[in-house]
Amino acid sequence: MLSIFDVTGPVMIGPSSSHTAGAARLAQVARRLAGRPFTRVTFGLHGSFHDTYLGHGTDLALLAGALGYREDDEALRDAKALAGAAEVTYSFHQADLTDYHENSVEITFHFSDGDTFDVIGSSIGGGQILIRRVNGMEVEFSANLPTLLVYHQDKPGMISEISSVLSDAGINIGLMRYTRRARGCVACAVVEMDDPAGPELVATIAALPDVFSAQAVDLGDREDRHHAV
Repeated sequence: MLSIFDVTGPVMIGPSSSHTAGAARLAQVARRLAGRPFTRVTFGLHGSFHDTYLGHGTDLALLAGALGYREDDEALRDAKALAGAAEVTYSFHQADLTDYHENSVEITFHFSDGDTFDVIGSSIGGGQILIRRVNGMEVEFSANLPTLLVYHQDKPGMISEISSVLSDAGINIGLMRYTRRARGCVACAVVEMDDPAGPELVATIAALPDVFSAQAVDLGDREDRHHAV
């Protein structure tokens, strides 16, 4: 079944739902996952994203999204000036992300302490996106629902513990995906929920034994802009 929004596309600053709106959403999600101010951001453009990014304004959409602007904000057109005002440097280059959709990008945030944070995502049409990799960990989520990423030790009972905390908070799980790099190493539970997990709940999950970190992403919360410094 298709919604009318699947046909017409999202409310956005054009010209393209895939190359503009989807690009902005990808960068918004990546910024929220990065979770802290950055001084530089680089964009590795794959396939059609690289071939047509200047004509479609993909560069402006990605940069604006990384600065915290939504796909329907007229400020997208002024992304480069806004980055300059925030003292954020940026660059775009061609990337070969062979196994990913042709409208894919690798976004790397650079922090003042020398650390980096990397996200790969794809714009799959109509403003819809898929996040495919976070800091080297293979994942898959659309950010259409509030989403929780929990990094933990790969051991029996972890999924049950995470689910119990959410259940006790009255949050229903719509979908859970589980990935790991190798048996017994770091694993990631990607939980799509009917309702968002607030900061206190995320902190509770992050404090569970054998949990390394927890991150929440909710593009429906109209979060205030979080410009990098």
